Amino acid sequence: MSVDTAAPMMTVPSPEMLSPESTVTIIEAKQGLFQLGLRELWDFRELLYFLVWRDVKVRYKQTVIGAGWAIFQPLITMVVFTVVFGHFAKIPSDGLPYPLFAFAALLPWGYFAQALGRSGTGLVNNAHLITKVYFPRLIIPLSSVVTPAVDFVPSLLVLFGLMAWFGVAPTWGVLLLPLFLLLALTTALAVGLWLSPINVKYRDVGHTIPFFIQFWMFASPVVYPLSLVPEQWRMIYSLNPMVGVIEGFRWALLGKENPDVLAILVSSAVVAALLLGGIVFFKRMERTFADVI
Repeated sequence: MSVDTAAPMMTVPSPEMLSPESTVTIIEAKQGLFQLGLRELWDFRELLYFLVWRDVKVRYKQTVIGAGWAIFQPLITMVVFTVVFGHFAKIPSDGLPYPLFAFAALLPWGYFAQALGRSGTGLVNNAHLITKVYFPRLIIPLSSVVTPAVDFVPSLLVLFGLMAWFGVAPTWGVLLLPLFLLLALTTALAVGLWLSPINVKYRDVGHTIPFFIQFWMFASPVVYPLSLVPEQWRMIYSLNPMVGVIEGFRWALLGKENPDVLAILVSSAVVAALLLGGIVFFKRMERTFADVI
């Protein structure tokens, strides 16, 4: 007596075999230049929540101090910057205590650096998902820039503690802080939408992102004030989107003199252009992700 151990073959049902209540979903590439499929992002919002929660758990799994790393890293960096740039180099800080001056910039910069690093390599790091199941690929860079926002809250509490220590009281401008955080998030997402598809095809991009972020930090007013930039160059300098973010944070948190509104507007316009172009570029490149990655 022989036993047939072969698995039964699956057949695709023909239209005649489907009941009237059956639903058939056909997945195909979008053809139009601006067919962005943004409605799908809302339909897959639970997946976005799951990816963010997964990354947060993995980040602090089996760590001794857990979320304390969100406080430890910017705090140590602030101490180093205060000693090197504030004490030895005597870089001005717009009349503010240099530790506060530096930490108020490191707060958005630390978030941005993490978000950009994650979004730039997010597609490659989630290759196992891309090649197995369908979902809007924009979910991956979105989750990459949302996850570091979890570290923002404890770091902000540390800054409030430093402000109390130095006797600096927040002003009404702190109410606009979420807008500047949103600008930082949008900047990281916009740049990540350009870098991540290129990284799928050319993995060298993933190796250059840390250097790119380090160079960008010194091209932003993190350790020095915007006032050090000559007046005739500030318009060009403000093409750096993080100029508006950092200036906005220092004004909103530390009650610094009114920020350079023109710099913030220029930075915001650059981010909007980068985001729109990045979404279009990402959607056109995503057709080949599963084949190349």
